[in-house]
Amino acid sequence: MDTLAAFTAYLSDERRMAEKTVEAYRSDLAGFFGFLRVHLGEEPTPKALGGLRARDIRAHLAQRRRDGLSDASIARLLSSIKALYRWLGRAHDIHNAEVAYLQGPKRPQRLPRPVSIEAAKDLIEEAETDPDAEPWINARDAAVLSLLYGAGLRISEALSLTGADLPAPERLRVRGKGGKVRIVPLIPAVREAIDAYAGLCPYALTKSGALFRGAKGGALNPRIIQGLVQKLRGVLGLPDTATPHALRHAFATHLLAAGADLRAIQTLLGHASLSTTQVYTGVDASRLREVHAAAHPRA
Repeated sequence: MDTLAAFTAYLSDERRMAEKTVEAYRSDLAGFFGFLRVHLGEEPTPKALGGLRARDIRAHLAQRRRDGLSDASIARLLSSIKALYRWLGRAHDIHNAEVAYLQGPKRPQRLPRPVSIEAAKDLIEEAETDPDAEPWINARDAAVLSLLYGAGLRISEALSLTGADLPAPERLRVRGKGGKVRIVPLIPAVREAIDAYAGLCPYALTKSGALFRGAKGGALNPRIIQGLVQKLRGVLGLPDTATPHALRHAFATHLLAAGADLRAIQTLLGHASLSTTQVYTGVDASRLREVHAAAHPRA
């Protein structure tokens, strides 16, 4: 097996990364390996990769920039290359300090734009009382939006729930990105919304079948919820940033504003690192330092 194939097999089989994530790595590194075949005049074996200099990597990045790649794409490409080298270190004991110290372009920090507490409540209430929909569909939509705002779930996580999650538990087992499982507490309002929907749904909610159903009984398509929120924000006069994901943003920011611990929010959201949660919740650096100073045993 060649080096690239072995690396992507590692991502799929051992790291169990999502198929789209593995494909992104494969796409980035296929271009890198194609460049190296010309640049080195040979197949980029692990040994050849170990002998690369920082200027070799920069030459590829410069070429890709000339091709029109954005700063974000260049940064992702460099991240893929560094991931490859971390694997080379583990799998082949090949280390390259020059590559490890390479830095990509700095990307501007994009803070999330959550909806307000009032807007979140209005979206759920409006979904629950939509006169154009059947009562069970209103209950379904209110339950889904309640999970996004009341439990911080991604829309894909909410729609992956099954009938086995009934009646709604106090602690919900959620499978998130990369297959990682976390436990999320459900407040009474969210549990009541889910159980109310289940009591009205005209379709049999089996343990192995989707919990949330479309009008014809199949698994609910996320585009239905996205279209619903688009419609409701027009009714309520909310900005275009009021999306289903903005309810997850709101879950985190409103917890933080109420004094919740940043580490706890990280766990609830299913983030691998605290830095992701810091950006996601719009926390400034001083707040992060306060959390660190309060929590670290040597602080």
